[in-house]
Amino acid sequence: MKIQYLAALLASSALTVGAMALPSAVSSVFAAPCAGAAEAVNPCASANPCASANPCASANPCASANPCASANPCASANPCASANPCASANPCASANPCASANPCAGADVVRATEPPHPAVYTESASNLAIRGADPVAYFTEGAAVAGNAAYQYTWNGATWQFSSAENRALFAANPVAYAPQYGGYCAKAMSEGNLASVDPRVWTIVDGKLYLNYSADVQQQWVQDIPGNIAKGDANWPDVLTVKTFYENTVAWAQ
Repeated sequence: MKIQYLAALLASSALTVGAMALPSAVSSVFAAPCAGAAEAVNPCASANPCASANPCASANPCASANPCASANPCASANPCASANPCASANPCASANPCASANPCAGADVVRATEPPHPAVYTESASNLAIRGADPVAYFTEGAAVAGNAAYQYTWNGATWQFSSAENRALFAANPVAYAPQYGGYCAKAMSEGNLASVDPRVWTIVDGKLYLNYSADVQQQWVQDIPGNIAKGDANWPDVLTVKTFYENTVAWAQ
């Protein structure tokens, strides 16, 4: 991990962190909503309004490439710029998906859901809390461990999955001790009064409580002021559930 801990942050707190490799440059993922769309999709996909009329179709970098790739069709060097009869209607013209403030940047897919939201975040694809990760394993194994469908437990309106019958029993006996804070929504987003999904591999235990983050780079922001971010998150929870849009990205983590 590339996170460098500042001792002054948690001089009196017990801290355990799990994360993927972190980038050195971090921008705020929640600086802008995904343009308010219910689904943020690649504007250069098959629905491109320039597709049929573009004389540069075969050379158009929008044809099959990700607009965030090196040949960004939104760049000034777009080889089709001058000849494109759809210039004014170019989906890349005014809404560059590569913009630094775009919360969809780096995400496979981002879904936007309007309030109200459940008290526990459950992944839309699996309907499981923590995207199927075993909440007890963070404490007993110090790692994000995928649960097993054979060991499930329903609590607080959500289905939780465990890697063993023992872990399920521990959770059932005291769910509050093992469940992540803020219903499993991103702790950094919560500190900003926002709602976002999490990557089970990006976690922190502070004073015996589990906190999850949207991504590794978001976690890097969160750990810069853990006490302050927790205080802000506590103040925002759970009111944000009734007033804020929720953003969920696609994370394939338990391979």
